[in-house]
Amino acid sequence: MYRLLGEIITILIVLSVLLAGIALAVSRISLNRHVWLAGFFAEVLDFFYLPLKFFFFKLSDTRILDKWMVSLKNIANQSAFTRTEKRMIIAPHCMRFLECPASSTRTGIQCVSCGKCVFSKLKEDAARYGYKLYIVTGSSFVKHVLKEEKYEGALLIACDYELNKVMMGLKGKDIVTYGIPMYSDGCFNTGVEYEKVLQALEMFSRNASN
Repeated sequence: MYRLLGEIITILIVLSVLLAGIALAVSRISLNRHVWLAGFFAEVLDFFYLPLKFFFFKLSDTRILDKWMVSLKNIANQSAFTRTEKRMIIAPHCMRFLECPASSTRTGIQCVSCGKCVFSKLKEDAARYGYKLYIVTGSSFVKHVLKEEKYEGALLIACDYELNKVMMGLKGKDIVTYGIPMYSDGCFNTGVEYEKVLQALEMFSRNASN
């Protein structure tokens, strides 16, 4: 009996390692081209996230894992995001002007369009494409945002770790996410390639009208 149980556990472990390994390979490939079954493999990586994160921490960099997972989830979510109607943009406060004059509320920083950082333009473009912009000082602020309004889609701007974290957090709240990674991370003076933001806004605007 114990021998049979041990064999079953061994088989399950081997299959889990193989499945996680395949999912990792697919997520790596997704950085450069479209992959099939992206949603399934994204679910696999979410399930094995903690042991995989420990593995990457020991042998590489956990940011690589998050980057691969975000890429895979973007492919998996792109079609569903196109079908959403009420959308928001969630962006980190660390991209704002160091002496930002805006005040903070329970749903984030309230941009006053002073023109000293990227948020003045992002606020304008968000409104033009039908998004509500939220500038948050941490992922916990997203909870407050969701209490204020009901959204179907969330365009996220953040470092890969925060993107993956929020994507996992919103997965069970019927909100489709799409992430745009920043080119630098940290607590201040971070940034994003704004062209990628415009490309995402335009892509979903064009697809929604087709």
